[in-house]
Amino acid sequence: MRDSSGDLEQVHVRGMNRRSLRLDLVAGLGLALLVLPMAVAGAQSASNAVSTRTSLTVTTSDQGGQTKASVAVSVAAEDGQPATGAVTINEGSRQLAQVALNPTGQASTVLALPGGMHDLRAVYSGDATHQTSVSQLAPVQAQVGTAPTFQLTLAAVAPSALPMTLTAGAAGTVNVTINPVNPTSLTSPMFVTLSCSGLPNQASCAFSPASVEISPNTPTSCPAGSPASACPPVSSMVLQTEAAGTVGLAAPASHPGKGSDPVTWAILLPGVLGLGGLAWGARRRAWLSRLSLMTLVALVTLLGTTACNPRYDYFHHGPPSNLPTPAGTYTVTVTGQSSDGVTAITQNTTMALTVQ
Repeated sequence: MRDSSGDLEQVHVRGMNRRSLRLDLVAGLGLALLVLPMAVAGAQSASNAVSTRTSLTVTTSDQGGQTKASVAVSVAAEDGQPATGAVTINEGSRQLAQVALNPTGQASTVLALPGGMHDLRAVYSGDATHQTSVSQLAPVQAQVGTAPTFQLTLAAVAPSALPMTLTAGAAGTVNVTINPVNPTSLTSPMFVTLSCSGLPNQASCAFSPASVEISPNTPTSCPAGSPASACPPVSSMVLQTEAAGTVGLAAPASHPGKGSDPVTWAILLPGVLGLGGLAWGARRRAWLSRLSLMTLVALVTLLGTTACNPRYDYFHHGPPSNLPTPAGTYTVTVTGQSSDGVTAITQNTTMALTVQ
């Protein structure tokens, strides 16, 4: 006889498989319906971004045997609205400077260029509503000099891209490379001290090391794969922002005899009433006038030991809340200062910092 139970079991299994297949199809269709609108919205958002046009103008001047290039950048949007964000000045793959756009969509900076031919380009990084754009190349001929000097270049570490974007309270790290120019002309070591400016309120920078040494045999470049000893010196710059919050000691509990304690009021209230009576009676007796003055001095001294004293309030209620670093896009200038023993040398480069 034929085993009907086995057939029933096979039919049951096939039914389960069909139901499982239908469930998988339904789940896949639901996922597609969920993802498709998001993809379409993202594509529409990208297509709705307004195109921009970036222009670059460079003028040069010779200062102390070195060419200074004044760079002016303008970003125009098709919608007529000013573009926001930052522009980067590049020479090939090397970033020379980065500047935040002002409210009219313009930016400017000054570059120190070593001798030779340079092809500069401005790159606009875009914003939430404007597309990126790149300027045409601007060729610049820099004067060839023999005096020892240096250049500064920046490379983001964390976050790993420039313009740097930080939330209030976060920190970022940038490597500052000090590239020697004509170091063989040095007759003694050159020490370069680093600093920064242009930071928003409630923000700071720190360098490690804060001063680097350039000697006649310091490398002027860093070929790919070279060890640190075969490269120009590098300093690590940490940018620190502040978040809103309260710091300092918490307000301690009230203690007897302090603040609004009843004993204090028992002393202050009669004293104030007595002072008022003495002032009224001072019109009749001269000695009461002197006594009133002494009482007033005693009252002021007493108030100075209570909650009316700012120092008392600080120690018993703590400092006020910290202000956060204001949101916005800022141009941070990194400066290197040195001297070859005769002439002081100052070189700058810039980067854009966005605080959210």
